[in-house]
Formats: sequence, C-alpha cells, structure tokens
Amino acid sequence: MFDNLFIIIGRHVISFLYFVGGLANLTIKTIQLSFSPPYRKDRIFEQAKKTGLGSLPLVSLIALFIGFIFALQTAYFMQRIGSELYIASLVALSIVRELGPVITALVVAGRVGAAITAELGSMQVTEQVDALETFATNPVKYLVVPRFLALSLMLPILTLYADAIGIFGSYLICVFRLGISSSMYLRVTFESLWYKDIFTGLFKTIFFGMIIAIISCYEGFNVKGGAEGVGRATTRSVVFSFIMIIVADCIFTALFYFIFP
Repeated sequence: MFDNLFIIIGRHVISFLYFVGGLANLTIKTIQLSFSPPYRKDRIFEQAKKTGLGSLPLVSLIALFIGFIFALQTAYFMQRIGSELYIASLVALSIVRELGPVITALVVAGRVGAAITAELGSMQVTEQVDALETFATNPVKYLVVPRFLALSLMLPILTLYADAIGIFGSYLICVFRLGISSSMYLRVTFESLWYKDIFTGLFKTIFFGMIIAIISCYEGFNVKGGAEGVGRATTRSVVFSFIMIIVADCIFTALFYFIFP
C-alpha cells in the first residue's frame, strides 16, 4: 500500500518538475526571440486585435457588474456606521489595486488562453508545427512570440479599461441608489487614488499576460492523443493559468506592501 502511495507521489513530483522545466525553457526561448529580428509586427497586431477587441464585450460586462456588486456590498456595512461617502474611495482602491487586474486576467485566461491552446494543439495534432520546422521556421518565433508580446501589451490596457468600467458601475449605484452627489463621488474617488495605486495594478498585469501566453502555448505544443488531447490540454491550460495568476498576484501584493507601504 505504501509502495503504491510513494509511486503515485513520485510520478506527480516528476510530472510537476517536468512541467516547470518546460515552462522555464519556453519562457527563456520566447524572451530571447522577442528581441531578435525579424519582428513580425503584422502577427503581433493580429494577436493584439484578437486579445483586446475580442475581449472588450466580456470584460465590460463583468467589470460593470463587479462595480455594481462591490458598491452594494460595501454600502450594506457603510450605511450601518453612517459612512456612505467612503464607499467611493473603498471601491476605487479595491478595483484598481486588485479586482480589476485579477478579474481581467482570469477572463482573458479563460477566453484567449483557451483559444490559444486549442489552436496550437490542433496544429500540433495535424503536424503543422512540424511543417514549420521543415520550412526552417522557428515555431516559437512564429507562433509564441506574437502571442506573448500581444498579451503582455494588451492586458494592461484591458485592465485600465476594466477599472474605469468598474468605477462607473459603482458610480451608478452610489449616485442613483444611495443618493450621493455626482461631484462628491468623483472628488472622493480621485482624491483616494494615487499614482502608485494605478501603477501597482497595471504592473502586475504585464506578468499576468506573460503567464497566460506561456502556459497556453506550452500546453498547445504538448498535446497528445488527437481531439481528446486538445480538450484535456485546453482544460489544463485554463486551470494552471488561474492558479499561477492568483499565486503571482499574492507575491506581487506582498512585495508592493513592503515597497509602497
């Protein structure tokens, strides 16, 4: 019984180390090739369009309702202590520093990351990746680098947009439901936000974009087992991206707490 337990644990440890090593290897190659010509601007722009414009409707809807929900939940407590005016500052700081970056990254991971894994996985199954190597084209340079750069650039922009939509949703609740004046809400919001709050939120999203791109592409390149394998890889890609985004957010939050007290 214990022998089987140790065998199972050993297999999972080896699998995890292999996974981490593969991610590290792909990350190093991608970063190196990102700074080496030729720079495929057309492919980067194409991927940025898919990531940014394609995600706008979903990000808008979720950010708006996050603003609604957080304002209502905060009002439930603030009204009991007669501090409704501070709802604006609390919601703005929470959205800009944490909710906006993390929720946007999770949405992009679920939508764009899954699509990347499915696309590259289908190419791997149909041997299109091997065909690129046959024509002396580096698959990492041609397939991974444009997605890596597009996600790293577009995720901060999407996050900034989500922050604005989330604060707007809170504004609607506070002004039309709680009776706070529009000018007062805006004044309290802008007074509570500092440049460091916006910076810390946007800085994290650059790394969130890198995480989504690397994990999605790695899982796509390692698909085995045909169409069923593509489905399994897509599921793993989304799950691992979610986990790594939360872990990275925890690390950055702890670092910023000590750097920007």
